[in-house]
Amino acid sequence: MSLNNKTLLITGIGGFIGLRATELAVAQGMKVCGLQDSSDRNKKAHNLGAKVIYGSIADPRAAETACQGVDIVLHTAELAKEGGSLDQFREINVDGTINIAQAAKNAGVKTFVHLSSVLVYGFNYPDRVSEDGPLCGENNPYCQTKIEAEKALLKLNDPGNFGIIIIRPGDVYGPGSIPWIVRPLLMMRQRLFAYANDGRGVINHVYVDNLINAIFLAIEKETYGEIFNVTDGQETTWKEYFTYLAEVAGLPAPFSLPKDELKLFLQLRYQGQKLFRKQADLLPEVVDFMTRPYAYSIAKAQKLLSYQPTVDLEEGMRRTQEWLKKTDIQKLVKEV
Repeated sequence: MSLNNKTLLITGIGGFIGLRATELAVAQGMKVCGLQDSSDRNKKAHNLGAKVIYGSIADPRAAETACQGVDIVLHTAELAKEGGSLDQFREINVDGTINIAQAAKNAGVKTFVHLSSVLVYGFNYPDRVSEDGPLCGENNPYCQTKIEAEKALLKLNDPGNFGIIIIRPGDVYGPGSIPWIVRPLLMMRQRLFAYANDGRGVINHVYVDNLINAIFLAIEKETYGEIFNVTDGQETTWKEYFTYLAEVAGLPAPFSLPKDELKLFLQLRYQGQKLFRKQADLLPEVVDFMTRPYAYSIAKAQKLLSYQPTVDLEEGMRRTQEWLKKTDIQKLVKEV
């Protein structure tokens, strides 16, 4: 399938991935529209040339309106936090996903790309786990609802009429990434950031442009019914990544704490924020997300999509450094 002149709907278009996907899609000659539930974030997408509908993926009317005249849906909208109410996560990540998918199918959309996550494998998975590897919810609402959404979506897959493609990204970083750039740096500025257990284990980073390139390849090759892990394919330790991040931001290298001590610190901090009725910025569960042990396999994406990451960590950090020089990240995180 040629992407040129196709109409692409991006859910969550005002987010980090949605905005960059908009820029790269427009550059490919695509017409872009979006569905976003925040009017403040709509402005950025409008400025990139996208037509944006205000509304939630969980609203049947908004979903129906957004899908009219669309060829491809890229579904990036999600509830992404370290923890919280399972019902709240299901409302967006499962029910909202099926709602927008059903609306797309009814509107005659041919291709639906769902941005899932490697977190469907949980926190303790086999080294080089592939797309066929064991899934584990870990009693975590994000992990669990990502698994549920995938299973429900694949039941709708009908190649030729309505094709489903599932992408499981690793840890997506780059200019604007809240979990892997902005929040760590804000914590580092306060001398509150630490990695666990000497930074052992692997951060499966993927630069945002590499991810979007993989998505476009999957659409072009019409890989309906398939699931792909997408990372940069580099084995970078947590220590290496966060030390590099501190360096490009001109900050001291972060320190290490034993995993249990770090969790206790974050638990006490969280309780203090609750006591003073402040919004929690980090939950203790974040430690589980930041101590995953192994690399995920991207062999399938390399074989079926001819996917080759073009932006390595050095170049990705250089681009991020340039962005940091002209961005108030404190203001950015308040907009989320």
